[in-house]
Amino acid sequence: MTDLRIRAAGPEDLDAVLAFWKTAAEGTSISDDRAGVERLVERDPRALILAELDGDLVGTVIAGFDGWRCHLYRLAVHPDRRRRGIGAALLTAAEERFAALGGRRADAMVLVRNETGQRAWEAGGYRPEEHWRRWVKPLAEPAS
Repeated sequence: MTDLRIRAAGPEDLDAVLAFWKTAAEGTSISDDRAGVERLVERDPRALILAELDGDLVGTVIAGFDGWRCHLYRLAVHPDRRRRGIGAALLTAAEERFAALGGRRADAMVLVRNETGQRAWEAGGYRPEEHWRRWVKPLAEPAS
């Protein structure tokens, strides 16, 4: 897949990314709105990584680093482009980013019902840690 281009998203990409997630991502998040994604890119301009093929957006991953931990979110590949190495290329880019920042371990948010996503993460070398449970508290209502 020599024409695959991996790059960081810019402000001009955000509407396309939000539309892409409606097609390619599993589930929704309280942060899946223009303001939420703008904050991400403003705070960390290299965190939202895009994959493009022939000029089309075909994949995303958010590789967030808080100075201590490496977190992965929104690994998504267009349904018509899956099983072609795009997800693996995005994970490689995210892991290289983390290594350059001094990260030691990456974790990923994966919905329990997302069996396709679980297989992709497993193929990338990730494993669930069953002894941990995520605790959440929404701090704001989702934007409509």
